[in-house]
Amino acid sequence: MSERIPHQQIYQLQPALSQALNSLDKAAADSQFPPLLVHLVKLRASQLNGCAFCQRMHAQEARSDGEDQLRLDLLAAWHEIDGIFDKRERAALVWTEILTQVASAPIADSQYAQLAEHYSEKEIVDLTSLIIAINGWNRVAIAFHLQPI
Repeated sequence: MSERIPHQQIYQLQPALSQALNSLDKAAADSQFPPLLVHLVKLRASQLNGCAFCQRMHAQEARSDGEDQLRLDLLAAWHEIDGIFDKRERAALVWTEILTQVASAPIADSQYAQLAEHYSEKEIVDLTSLIIAINGWNRVAIAFHLQPI
């Protein structure tokens, strides 16, 4: 499958697209989240969305920042594993899955309450911005068949 529109040309044709998504990324970057948590969230959303371009990019970035390969290998099955992901990471991964698949089920108050046990309101807003951004980037990459190589 070839790219429908070359990667850089997409943002030349519509600069506001990358500016908007970059603004959401910046909101998350301005938070105090550890870089490895940000990588896990981006990679998990990209897995759920089936975005090969973003999966490869975020896995490489995670490894470059010191993420353990075992955790990357097991991320898709994180629900089944104890002791690999801490409670805050698990809460962020649950929220990532809920927001990425929001059309499949309403968000229950109990799900939000579980997230709020681990994150402040500001952190929840920042995490939500991060998830919205990666879902946007995923959709751009998928729509235009951006290639991971």
